[in-house]
Amino acid sequence: MDVLEESDEEGEPRTTGGKKRRSMSFVAKIDQLESLISDIGIVHYPESYQQNTVKEQTMLQYAENFRQQYEYLYPDRKPLILSPLNECKIQKFVSTTLRPTLLNHKELYTWKGCATFVSDFLIVDSLDLITETPSYLFSSTTILKCQKGNCFDFSTLLCSILLGVGYDAYCVSGYATKEICLMDETKEICPLLLEDDKNKKKEVMPPVKKYTVKPVRELQSKFEMNQEARRRAEKILEDEQKQKDYEEMINNVRFDLGDPVKWEYMLPSENQEIVVPDSYEYLDEGEDDDEKDVEKIFDMPPSWAQQIVIPAKDIETRCPKGEKIIQYKKANLEKYAPYLNIDGMVKRLIEYEDIECTSFLKVTEWYANRRDNLEKIERNMKTRTITEYFRNGRHLALRKHVYRSSEPETDRTMKFNGKLRVDGLMSRVETPTEMVEKFRDRPDFLIYRHTVFAKRLKKVKLPGTSHSNYRTILKITERFARNRKKPAHQDVAEQVFLITSEHIQLTYHREDDRITAVKREFILPPNLMQKDDQEVNMDQIVMTFEVDPLVKPCKNVVLYQTMIGLLKAQTTSMQAVRDSEHEIREILKDRATERRANELTISVYDTERNEKAKEHRRTQMRIEEEQRLRRAEEEVDYLAPFLARLGQPKKITKKVAMMLRSDCLADMKQRLIDKANLIQSRFEKEALELQNKQQWYQQNQISMTKEDEQAYLSYCSEAMFRIHILELRLNKHKERAPTRYLALEDKIRKDSRLAKKLKDC
Repeated sequence: MDVLEESDEEGEPRTTGGKKRRSMSFVAKIDQLESLISDIGIVHYPESYQQNTVKEQTMLQYAENFRQQYEYLYPDRKPLILSPLNECKIQKFVSTTLRPTLLNHKELYTWKGCATFVSDFLIVDSLDLITETPSYLFSSTTILKCQKGNCFDFSTLLCSILLGVGYDAYCVSGYATKEICLMDETKEICPLLLEDDKNKKKEVMPPVKKYTVKPVRELQSKFEMNQEARRRAEKILEDEQKQKDYEEMINNVRFDLGDPVKWEYMLPSENQEIVVPDSYEYLDEGEDDDEKDVEKIFDMPPSWAQQIVIPAKDIETRCPKGEKIIQYKKANLEKYAPYLNIDGMVKRLIEYEDIECTSFLKVTEWYANRRDNLEKIERNMKTRTITEYFRNGRHLALRKHVYRSSEPETDRTMKFNGKLRVDGLMSRVETPTEMVEKFRDRPDFLIYRHTVFAKRLKKVKLPGTSHSNYRTILKITERFARNRKKPAHQDVAEQVFLITSEHIQLTYHREDDRITAVKREFILPPNLMQKDDQEVNMDQIVMTFEVDPLVKPCKNVVLYQTMIGLLKAQTTSMQAVRDSEHEIREILKDRATERRANELTISVYDTERNEKAKEHRRTQMRIEEEQRLRRAEEEVDYLAPFLARLGQPKKITKKVAMMLRSDCLADMKQRLIDKANLIQSRFEKEALELQNKQQWYQQNQISMTKEDEQAYLSYCSEAMFRIHILELRLNKHKERAPTRYLALEDKIRKDSRLAKKLKDC
């Protein structure tokens, strides 16, 4: 076995049979090389692709020597692929084709991410002869450009990326099944289905009660059941035997590269120790180790391939042209690049009932970058149900929606994220006649509400409204969690409002040492809330079941107050049901709008797709350009005021030019003089004030306090500083004034409007 484990050779003819085989392979591969050129065009490759260095030629000689020995020792084995041709028809040592590269993409920092990217990015181009090794081995950069390759190209690219990340990766050639060689996955189960099976939690079956009606017995053939059990047992035994054979084969493989019986190295290494078996007695015990000839170590030349570069756009697009279809057993998997589809779909899994994939069973679609936070849609073709999954952040915290029709008052199930809702709603199940809601972590301890509606024969649509009128409520059942701050016989566990019959039933929580609970039923008299002065006989209204016969009966006043509170609770519950119905209709209305819009979100950092950002940049550039032009127009012409004095002459004559020069220079001279006089006056003023202050100090020095003396010294310091600054400015102005005057004169002479007229002046 060879450490490199690749096979086939291209080079000088060595035997007649080998020459014939290589010629056939060369002709076959020429077509693939032409196909490569047609895919990516004529590429100007660097020098390392077109010729070999001295070190590479030496390496090829090592490889040729190794190949000859291998063919001599193992004539019945397949030839090794040691020196295949590259894109430029130049022989290259197979290991130098690998180019370890660390890419700046977090998706390619794990082996699973690297393998997924290579699998998605490339298209399989099977070998001409799947039982023969190729004569050509292209670089990874070329494979990335054409986005297709054979198994060796896949391995080279993947191994290069893994080596760059830091994995100890190798390319190994060998034999595999026909399905693997042709990448035929029609007999494999889709990995997404396997993940779904793992993620499905085992359903907890409710405990079987002793006194329950037994379900209808299903009649099945015992013979068919036994046959099915036998087939399963045989399948399990067969799989266990295959696994046992595979483990035995793996255990028999020794990865000790120093064992010369199992492995053969091509290049000697200083750190490589060869373990010689005890049966080998060819060494002379009397031989002196110091007299051994030490062979000069030859290290492998560096990779001739260019560094791998994968743009961020290719990482996002993944599949060739942004889409890829993979066929599995009873399933088809479609992959799409983000933003390729207008609805944001990035993946679709179609499941079939039969192997021929003719009868649909289920369609699952995954979405990304949706503004409505839609994550996945499952369409069950058998039950005709649609299940929508949403990410966190959606309005009303909707997480899952199962329905058959988009019309209200039909069968549907909604699941919410109760932690993000004020009312703590977890789920809502609706049918034409019922609605069940479940809650959690509410301050009133409500955990369940069941509403029964009257069956509607025909939906009536009110004029001027966009939805049907509400259904008639017949019954509302509410259940509450245990409130430990109250005694159990005062803590309501369930309350039932019978709206049409005007009955209210209460069931309290059971005491820990009791087997049943206190119950009360209120039979409401007609028009109870409309008459304040009517007399109410609580004995005829309330029926109570007490667990403890010795307990003191509840007072009528307390029962009356309880009844009034229940009537208010009934009104509140009915309003909550109406709010739930309205919320359902609002959700359905929003979903209908979202399905029509298919609006996608685009990151502000995505400069290519963000049209708003593009428009903003264009607006900013337009504003800046307008401001630049405005500033250019607003630049003051130094001759403008002097031309205005002359009445804006249409043509500048020599006389006018001389007048302009004279006026402009005179004005400049006067401005310089005025500025010098201004600085001089300020200087003299500061000096005079300082002199006066010093005289004042001489006169009042004896009577001054320390604070006055300190203020005087501070004033003198600041005054001297100002005088010094004014003196510097005056001197600097006197030095620069002649230069500025001459600069203006030179500017006037070079002015295009005056240059010709003042040429001889």
